Amino acid sequence: MSIHLPHERQRRAVGAYIVLAAMMGALVFSFFRIQVLRSNQWELRANANRIRQLPIPTPRGVIYDRNGRILADNVPGYQITLLPQSSDSARATLDQMSQYVDLSPNRVNRILETMTRYGREVVVDADADFEVYSVLEERRAEFPGIHVEMRPRRRYLAGEAAAHVLGYVGEVTAEELESPSFADERYEQGMIVGKTGIEAEYEGVLQGRQGLRYVEFDARGRIVGDFAGFELDEGEGGQDLQLNLDMELQEWIHSIFPDTMSGAVVALDPADGSVLALYSAPTYDPNAFVGGIEQALFDSLSADAGDPFFNRAVLGLYAPASTWKLAAAAIALDLGVVTPDEYMEVPCTGTYRFGNRVWRCHDAGGHGHNNLAEAIGNSCDVYFYQLGERVGLDNMLRRATDIGFSRSCGIDLPQEEEGIFPADRTWWSENPNPVLRYDPREGEVLNLAIGQGPNNQTPLKIAQFYVALAGDGSAPAPAIARAADLMEGWSLNLAQEHLASLREGLRMVTSPGGTAHYGTALEHWEVLGKTGTGQNPLSLQGLAEDDAWFAGMAGPWGGDPEIVVAVIVEHGASGSSMAAPIMSKTADFYLRRKYGIPTDTVQTYTDHVRAGRRMPWYTERYPPRRLPPPPLRVDPFPSEATIEGPAISLGLPR
Repeated sequence: MSIHLPHERQRRAVGAYIVLAAMMGALVFSFFRIQVLRSNQWELRANANRIRQLPIPTPRGVIYDRNGRILADNVPGYQITLLPQSSDSARATLDQMSQYVDLSPNRVNRILETMTRYGREVVVDADADFEVYSVLEERRAEFPGIHVEMRPRRRYLAGEAAAHVLGYVGEVTAEELESPSFADERYEQGMIVGKTGIEAEYEGVLQGRQGLRYVEFDARGRIVGDFAGFELDEGEGGQDLQLNLDMELQEWIHSIFPDTMSGAVVALDPADGSVLALYSAPTYDPNAFVGGIEQALFDSLSADAGDPFFNRAVLGLYAPASTWKLAAAAIALDLGVVTPDEYMEVPCTGTYRFGNRVWRCHDAGGHGHNNLAEAIGNSCDVYFYQLGERVGLDNMLRRATDIGFSRSCGIDLPQEEEGIFPADRTWWSENPNPVLRYDPREGEVLNLAIGQGPNNQTPLKIAQFYVALAGDGSAPAPAIARAADLMEGWSLNLAQEHLASLREGLRMVTSPGGTAHYGTALEHWEVLGKTGTGQNPLSLQGLAEDDAWFAGMAGPWGGDPEIVVAVIVEHGASGSSMAAPIMSKTADFYLRRKYGIPTDTVQTYTDHVRAGRRMPWYTERYPPRRLPPPPLRVDPFPSEATIEGPAISLGLPR
């Protein structure tokens, strides 16, 4: 018998109905809110799992030389991308893929770290071989989280010849993305950017804007195809860039530079200072860096004692030696302390006394009385010791600084070393190096006047200075790219007759009897220039030869110079036999092509002699002449002990 009254059961039933109705109402409201009110949000989440964005890389701008020749362009390549997924799944995919793709454990860890940090796809290989692409495509089902597609691949047609000036590209790093240089919204992880050289300097011009495509995935994370609901953004390619470089000249220099030596060659157009060639040796192939350089090759290049990554043309600092005597002469003419036809009081007998010290000339027999042009032609140290005395230390420091020997040239490259030259006497008195810290005396100017002492310059700076000598005395900033926005140049402020006297001195260097005649005598062109033998840290210790210099200009006989070339060969010993022929061969190749004359590998007088060729042009231009008897040489200090000079060259480490 039930103890509950009927109306009590009815009341409880009604309560249960109410509770059930409330629950059903809550469920209905929730379903309505989810499916109606928040349908767009959940639809987007569903689409996010099904539809993803993939960037479309666009080709970098093509780089051309002054004649329209392609220096760097783009060819089809294959890129392997790991799509976002869990760390465990990604690691399993990479481990399985390592059977076909060269992936070191460190590379796998970096890929996983990048994907975890940015939560997006990561480039596994930006330059995969077609064989790898084929293998992965055949096994597409085994790699649902991998996307392989054809992308533009950088190609350098000049190879090793232009490595230092063009540079190379590589994948942007996390550190670079955080730097102001890559603050532009165009840049994101996985993009290929310029790392060095022109590629880096004009990254903003050469880099395009990536496109965007939407792809649809299935439940297993495999790409089904493009999603038609969104419009494809193809992006924009980078802008093309034309350079002032003459790539055939650059390649010619690469072919004639001694393959066992280190050094640099810089060729400039004296009309506007534009860079015709910028070569550094030893070098490397920038194509090896496209898509990531192999670790073994990178380690080999890094361990190379020649330091092939080092651009000696703009970063190497060398004692300019006798090539700098023209600067000392220009300063003396500008200050009016010497005239072109004036002879110094003390003739050169191989030595010169200043204070309680005896300074030597490179020619122990001496050069006798010289005017300015003769002193340049003979590279007479005794003449320039006296010229330095007349200028004075403070004036030499001030005017050399005005010309710019303690500054960079302002070339359009990411890096350029500043020259080393004291701006005033505090360079010595406050020098952080205790060996070089002392109160300088007036005699310091003697060392500076012959291009030694605390005077170290880049080959580019010497070439820029000789551009001023080749023209009206002005030296614009050297430009690699056409219409480059560069800093202002400088001027020697010399009268034309003074510039002519300096060029006459350079002409005597390359004339019969000059120190560089046989290596610079050419059939069609006149070469003017100056040899130099620069001390370096090893040569000062007797462990290696001095550096060999030659800087000069060339053009048609009786006309203005049309090319300026500076050459440095490390430990080359002789500027006349080692550096001068490289300069003259460079000028000859450029001018022959400019005037439509067939090029030849037999160029200088020395080349003709070695090849056994007749030289009617040489005897016509330089008829035999009777030379005067050599002058009597007298040692002015027969009983005195002499001190070898010049004293030092900094030769600071790079």
